Amino acid sequence: MWASSRRALLAALLAVVCACSRGQTSWLGEPERVAPGIELYRVSDPGLVDPPAPVAVHLLKLDPDRVRIDSALSHARVMEAELVEAIARREQAIAAINAGFFNINNGEPTGVLKIAGELVSDSSLMRGIVAIVTGEAGRQALHFDQASVRMALTTVIEGRDMTREIDGVDTTRARGRLMLYTPSYHADTDTAARGVEWVLSGSPLQVTEVRHDAGSTPIPRDGAVLSYGGLEPPEPLGWLEPGSPVTLSARWTTAHGLNTATLERAEHIISGAGLLRRNGRTPGNWHTTERLKSETFTDARHPRTIIGVDGDGAIWLAAVDGRQPDHSVGMTFADLVRLCERLELRDALNLDGGGSTTMVVQGTIVNRPSDVGGPRPVSDAIVVRSR
Repeated sequence: MWASSRRALLAALLAVVCACSRGQTSWLGEPERVAPGIELYRVSDPGLVDPPAPVAVHLLKLDPDRVRIDSALSHARVMEAELVEAIARREQAIAAINAGFFNINNGEPTGVLKIAGELVSDSSLMRGIVAIVTGEAGRQALHFDQASVRMALTTVIEGRDMTREIDGVDTTRARGRLMLYTPSYHADTDTAARGVEWVLSGSPLQVTEVRHDAGSTPIPRDGAVLSYGGLEPPEPLGWLEPGSPVTLSARWTTAHGLNTATLERAEHIISGAGLLRRNGRTPGNWHTTERLKSETFTDARHPRTIIGVDGDGAIWLAAVDGRQPDHSVGMTFADLVRLCERLELRDALNLDGGGSTTMVVQGTIVNRPSDVGGPRPVSDAIVVRSR
């Protein structure tokens, strides 16, 4: 009798769990099973936008116990552009979506970007970010905030620590500015003469070579290159010589208290434009903190790409088609928040959208990119692999 009662209780509990699960996903319909831990949903409910209109939403639900996500650069280099489909193929990914914002003229990331533990793009402009941290058991955790970051170098001159802010990471050098070039940039700094460049390598990091009026300095795989635009660098740069110790540090500023230790530990950090959800709430400070324009961006319907995490820890990637009135009109931020609420997302971030919005599954583009010429090459993508 006890065994029978226990079976009945377990059955009842299972029914409750299933009902709760169906409560979240019943409106989504049945998913396509892509691979273990990866489900694809396609939704075309006009009620997702206000006022109702044709809309097409493509959703990937990921189980972090079975898959992992990573950020990948186009052509594995900064300041390049490549189709999401090509990035997914090269990275041997099961699925992929476009990620951060970039300069469409040269592929340069325009926000914070950290890949495989290395910061390859800084930004003084605070924008929404997602930081991906892998725990001891290999399970990833996603942390969301609004953040900016600048790099600085510190060296020891006559027994005193001296610090100088770095003006840019992996970007074009300007006169009177100090840049940092990492191995992800190119084989060399791709700079002209009329500057001074310091080669850094080793552990701990130190200056191994100083090059005056040369340019295009090779970047060591175990270090970086500092590059100043001009032949008379200010202190403490003028004191740097072979053997000088150098410490590079990231100076983070966050809006909601995400700690620096988590940001430093993160393998990947991707920036978007618009933190949609954080800890179950909608920040709504897009115009003040992130300086986003309402008439052309937050309140306008565009193709959108988002990443989020629901209350059970599942990761969601979404591609919303847009600018195609008979197929899908796109979404405003109000529509995106409504989508997040339907998916019961605890945290969510709006990534690059417009003509960049592309979702690839098993080598095939599953959404309908809006550009007339076809999918747009992007600077970086989020790729999905089995654990």
